[in-house]
Amino acid sequence: MIAAVFFTGVDWFVLLGYFVAIMALGLFFWRRNNTADQFTAGGRTLPGWLCGLSIFATYLSSISYLALPGKAFVDNWNAFAFSLALPFAAAIAVRFFLPLYRRSGEVSAYSLLEHRFGLWARLYASCFYLLFQIARIGVVMYLMALPMAVLFGWDIRIVIVVTGIIVTIYSFVGGIVAVIWADAIQAIVLLAGALLALGILLFDMPGGPSEVIEVANRHDKFSLGSTSLLAISQPTLWVVLAYGLFDNLRNFGVDQSYVQRYIAASTDREAAKSVWVGALLYVPVSALFLFIGSSLFAYYESHPEQTQEVRLIVAEQKMMQAGITPDAPEYASRLNETMDGLTETDLGDRVFPHFIASNLPMGARGLLIAAVFAAAMSTVSTSLNSSATLVMSDFYKRLLRPDSSDTEHVRVLRGSTIAWGAMGTMMALALVRLTESALDIWWILSAVLGAAIIGLFLLGIMVPKIRGGAAVFVLLIGMTLIAWMAASKTDYWPSQYSGLASPFHPLLVIVVGPTAIVLLGWLVTKFLSKKPNEVTGD
Repeated sequence: MIAAVFFTGVDWFVLLGYFVAIMALGLFFWRRNNTADQFTAGGRTLPGWLCGLSIFATYLSSISYLALPGKAFVDNWNAFAFSLALPFAAAIAVRFFLPLYRRSGEVSAYSLLEHRFGLWARLYASCFYLLFQIARIGVVMYLMALPMAVLFGWDIRIVIVVTGIIVTIYSFVGGIVAVIWADAIQAIVLLAGALLALGILLFDMPGGPSEVIEVANRHDKFSLGSTSLLAISQPTLWVVLAYGLFDNLRNFGVDQSYVQRYIAASTDREAAKSVWVGALLYVPVSALFLFIGSSLFAYYESHPEQTQEVRLIVAEQKMMQAGITPDAPEYASRLNETMDGLTETDLGDRVFPHFIASNLPMGARGLLIAAVFAAAMSTVSTSLNSSATLVMSDFYKRLLRPDSSDTEHVRVLRGSTIAWGAMGTMMALALVRLTESALDIWWILSAVLGAAIIGLFLLGIMVPKIRGGAAVFVLLIGMTLIAWMAASKTDYWPSQYSGLASPFHPLLVIVVGPTAIVLLGWLVTKFLSKKPNEVTGD
């Protein structure tokens, strides 16, 4: 494998040293996690800047670190519209959502839904959130495994399993305080690695930074996409902007992992600071990663021999996944066929790992790979901690054993961490045969699994009169709409019903779904206004 020869003993020292330091941090907090509150909320004493860096690091997962450059390499800066929506979503979250969580004092974000609508709403939101986290862990771990597969030619499935075990152990021993502190450290490693890579990219071009700008601009790599207001079936600037507003509102407003950071902050003011630190840092940093992608495109346009190397590496991985080994008689011919059939999309998520392996000085390669792992570990550990928190609070304590002891809660938290780590690893293995952009896959999964949750929260806030059966009816209609919008855009939709397919791009699921839920809820309360008992459930 071509890229494997570039990883030296110094790189291994940096990479393994980073792992040892992070695991030591988790073990340092092991003895402090002797209560459920410490494991899930960190004693509620943390400063806002620390929680904010943790939020930022969660945003800056390997989805951003690899998929954003890959997206800009293949397409353009259309994904930046998602980031532009962040400050607006943060403002809404600080104004309306954050005070609710801080006043409740409960660690589960969805206990508010029980107070508003009943137990069914809490369990519904928790179930979908737990499914959402399995999908997120899977995508992040798949992207975390890509650099190692590219670097060493290892079977990506083995890399996924090994890294899944490592991250799960880290989350198991650390608890939320270790996760937050590690996130803050990893945010610094992420930025240092990205800036180093960009500097080498820009100055390794024959014409320097100006050539990068000229080549990328000539191929329209800095475009934000179509600005048509009518092209609702395409990922235009406005479609991605609308998606970004609602998806970021789901993140800051109703995502359990973010809510735990609000609760872990020492005061309301510090909690609000954490939101703004996370949001305002991510906007310019996401632009940085998109610029890395545009620069990678210009670099590989000027270095066709390295493009051929990437094509060979990707083709070898596909052959390995298909079970065709180098000693097979047809290997050479099948390899050439596979290389000829590769598209830019196949290369997109792999060009940054290849550049790291082939062009960075020794030691720096280890730092960059550590940064990719840092990005993934911050997200996966956060997802595992928040998922375990919900299993303990919304299912075990709320339904199975209301009078259970704190010792039992800690046991459930750690057992749930292992369970969700295993399921997330299996999801990552299912993504190995991915042929589309990882960012596209993640955005669609996020929209479908998050749409009804944010819709239910907005219904409770914006339609104060709705209760009980009316809310269930509205949610069912909304879920049906969401399912139709998602399913009719897949290959499983019957061709004879193509005329009944959704005209909207799949990203708009999280926009249309919640909007329809709120509007329908308002109409139902108006229709039943003469029968208040039916509306309120009294």
